[in-house]
Amino acid sequence: MRVKRISPEAESQSPEQDIDTSLMDPLIQKFRGKKGNLIPLLQGVQEIYGYIPRQAFVKLNQKTGLELNELYGVATFYAQFRLTPAGKHIIKMCHGTACHVQNVTDITDQLIDYLNVKDGETTTDQLFTLETVACLGCCSLAPVMMIGEETYGKLSPKAALKVIKEIKRNEVKKDQGQ
Repeated sequence: MRVKRISPEAESQSPEQDIDTSLMDPLIQKFRGKKGNLIPLLQGVQEIYGYIPRQAFVKLNQKTGLELNELYGVATFYAQFRLTPAGKHIIKMCHGTACHVQNVTDITDQLIDYLNVKDGETTTDQLFTLETVACLGCCSLAPVMMIGEETYGKLSPKAALKVIKEIKRNEVKKDQGQ
């Protein structure tokens, strides 16, 4: 199998080139030289941008001396970190045992079809990111989904879809200034 290399020109045309890495300066200043700074730095970067852009890895490497492979290894190991932008509303579908036996898979499949995404993907309008998670800790409400800080329980495919459509309707109203 032959590996296709990406030319530097193609990479330089990436939309990430517009990211202002100077926003990271106070964060780097706060944690530079401190033991155990890797995870707090990654968390801080994600708080700033909503995900960890490629340029952030490079800047962290240059300004803190942390190795790129170590930064990337930690960022890809922990599920809390994102390497791509997430939607405005993150839908977490619980697939723990209680939700599983209550047919959460049917609900997730319904949302996947409606949103036209796969697990972990973001809709083209950047409004929703759909994620399956191991457990949300709301077993008595199974099946459960969480959107932002709001928890929705005792769901059916129809009820879950209604929640998503309502959020979408409210976003359209906001965009129209209503």
